[in-house]
This record gives sequence, structure tokens and C-alpha cells, in this order.
Amino acid sequence: MTQKEKLQRLRKPVLRGAAIVVVLGFILTSVFIVDQTEDSVVTRFGKYQSTVGPGLHFKLPFGIDRHYNVPTKIVQTEQFGFRTTGGRVITAAGQAGLSHESTMLTGDLNIVDVEWIIQYRINDPRAWLFNVERDVRVSTIRDVSQAVINALVGDRAILDVMGPERTAIESNAVTMMNTQLQEFGLGVSVISVQLQNIVPPPGVQAAFEDVNKAIQDMNRLINEGKEAYNTEIPKAAGEAEQMIQVAQGYATERVNRANGDVARFNAVYGEYRRAPDVTRNRLYLETWESLFSEKDGSSLVDRDLDNFLPLKNLGQGGAQ
Repeated sequence: MTQKEKLQRLRKPVLRGAAIVVVLGFILTSVFIVDQTEDSVVTRFGKYQSTVGPGLHFKLPFGIDRHYNVPTKIVQTEQFGFRTTGGRVITAAGQAGLSHESTMLTGDLNIVDVEWIIQYRINDPRAWLFNVERDVRVSTIRDVSQAVINALVGDRAILDVMGPERTAIESNAVTMMNTQLQEFGLGVSVISVQLQNIVPPPGVQAAFEDVNKAIQDMNRLINEGKEAYNTEIPKAAGEAEQMIQVAQGYATERVNRANGDVARFNAVYGEYRRAPDVTRNRLYLETWESLFSEKDGSSLVDRDLDNFLPLKNLGQGGAQ
């Protein structure tokens, strides 16, 4: 067998193998899978082409199209002033390198160590990939977070930072961080900011604990006072309303009684005008009856005239 015949015999397996490799390469480089927690950015010759969601997708093979999976559904966390490693928490006091991000100056010129965490999510995978260099994405988020927390703590007194203003700092921090990150076009949004330990300056821990205890006692007494107020005021209002109703009833009774007396007087006066003598005698007798009435019901006047003794009027003409 000549050399030429050997080459021709080997050509077919080589071509067949090359075809298989090409087909396999075509398949492997044109199919990609996106996880449920991700979105994928597809580029063509390095230029943005599209963004696809979870599932099986196809693209042009052999590097013409490339895909970059971005975890857009995962909430990511950054810690400041402490680190959690292997279930163990390392604070700024335990690692000097953490103190620069947790030590802050308050509005009343006190130094305080603030530990906090932020939770964020990538909401624009295209911006996340192309607007900021890969090596500085996380550091940019951390720098923005530190700047915002420093600004908010620097506007408040240390007692406010440690107590009543914590919630306000957290909510304002979310708004301010998202505003700055949107200006940078980073493609992320901060979901929450949670302040952790806020430690006063060394050497005055006991004094600050006493102040916090006094504030708690003050709030407790205020709440107790409000509770007593809410208990007594409705009771007093009810008693006052009862007294007003009693007074109004008494006034109505007196007015009605006076009106009745007036009506009775007018009726008697009308009878008197029609028969003055009879009315005068009746009133005379009723007056004597009321004067000489006894508690047991006996009376000097016999209404039924059972024991009536007629008397002559001796004042006119003498005895007869």
C-alpha cells in the first residue's frame, strides 16, 4: 500500500472525527441554562444583546454570543464593624482592621462604634456587568454605605443614636443609599439596613448604661402616667355627665312645678272671680286643715260633716 493510499484511508476517520467535534462544539456553545435565582445577560461580539430569565436558552455558537449569569433573585449581605466567620463573630475590638469602618463621630462630638449590616439585591444585571468594573462593585457598595451611615450618625447626638433615632437612621439610610447607587448606575437596590451593636466610647460604658436605664425608667413612668390618665379621665367625664343630667332633670322638675303652680293659681283665680265668697271660704278651710293636720291623719275639720256643730255668727246683732 502506497503512502497516498494510507493518507486517503485515514482522511475519512479524521474528517468524521472533526465533524463530530464541530457538532459537539456547536451544541455545547449554543445552549446554556439559567438557574431560578439568576438572570443571564447575552452579548454578541462583546456588545449587549439581551437579558433572559431562568430556563434553557440558545445562542450563537463558538463564542459569537456569550452569556453571563447574574444572581438577581438572591439577597446579598454586607457586614460593617464585625465579621461572621465559621459561626464566630469578630468585632472591631477583636480585629483592629474593622475599627476604621465602625468608629464614628456623633453630632455632639462623641466617639461611638456602630455595627450594622445591609441587604441588597441586583435589579439590573446589564448595569451590574457593564457600568462598574468587576473588582470595585462590592467595594463601591460598602463605600456608599459607610458614607451614608457616617453622615446620619454625625447629625445626631450619641444618646439619640443609641436610643430613639435608631429606626429613623435605618429608614433614612435605605433611601440615601439607593439614591447614590442609582446615580452611580450600579444596578443594585438596598433592601434593608439594620443597626447592630452601638457601643459608647471606652471608659464611660457604665455611665451610658446608667443614662439608658434612667431613660427607660422615664419612659416607663410616662407610660404609667398616660395609663392612669386614660383610666381616670373617662371616669371623671362620666361622673360629670351624670351630674349635668341630674341638674338638668332638677331644673326641668322645678320649671314644670312652677308652671303647674301658675296654672293652679290661674284656675283658682278664675273660680274666685266667679264666686269670691265660696272660694274665700274654701281656701280658708283648706288653710286651717293644713295647719292643724296631724301625722296620724286626724284633722280638726270634718270633711264629711259627720260631727259638724253649726255655730251662729255672734258678731252681727249680738246673741239671739
